[in-house]
Amino acid sequence: MSSGIEIFSLQNKIALVTGATGYLGRAMVQVLAEAGALVLVNGRNEEHVSTLVKEICEQGLKAESAVFDITDETAIKNYFTSLNNKPLDILINNAYFGSSGNIKCSKAGAYIDSHNVTVVASHNLLTNALPHLRQAVGVRGDASIINLASMYGMVSPDQRIYETEQAANPPFYGAAKAAFIQWTRYAACEFGKEQIRVNSISPGAFPSIDVQKINPEFISKLENKIPMGRIGQANELQGSVLFLASSASSYVNGSNLVVDGGWTCW
Repeated sequence: MSSGIEIFSLQNKIALVTGATGYLGRAMVQVLAEAGALVLVNGRNEEHVSTLVKEICEQGLKAESAVFDITDETAIKNYFTSLNNKPLDILINNAYFGSSGNIKCSKAGAYIDSHNVTVVASHNLLTNALPHLRQAVGVRGDASIINLASMYGMVSPDQRIYETEQAANPPFYGAAKAAFIQWTRYAACEFGKEQIRVNSISPGAFPSIDVQKINPEFISKLENKIPMGRIGQANELQGSVLFLASSASSYVNGSNLVVDGGWTCW
């Protein structure tokens, strides 16, 4: 039986994190590397990716660049071909980009774009990563996929906390994240028998450092919505990510781990 510390170890494992250079992505990369994994840092901006890889390596930890656009299926295929049959133990689907606004402000195309970068890209990543995930199962017994959803995939935002309609958390974001949670369940049912576990995390509220500095009034409104009375900080997502990435969650499959300070409780 593994000790309490050993079951959280990612020593000798390989993890790919998409959207890795963002606010939450950086925190995920850090904790995976600290746990012993070689982290493949994905993003579209080569400079941002290289900077993060350098920061991780300067700590004596392991990271490599994985620069490709997850919305480009050919780029995904080419990247996994370049791995040369290496196993992949952990895949974290974290990338997202989009605008804001309520239904009246939103264009129909935004729903398509949001769905593509959330669900379609994750589908393409999983299907292309599958041989590598299966290799990891063969070598180490299991593999883990973690999908970053959102509390807004579970509940609708309170539009009263936004100063303008244009500033609201958009409907296409929540719709895509809700679909992501359900897609996670489908994938968990399909690949669980192969010991490839698929789970999602629904965080909130985790506004970026810039938003925290620039708009303290908005932060106060968010905090009033949270039973714990405060917003989350990026490092507070690390424990959940490490749990689902490691053998500590070896029998957790198809779950949606909510990390929201209690927002969705009331």
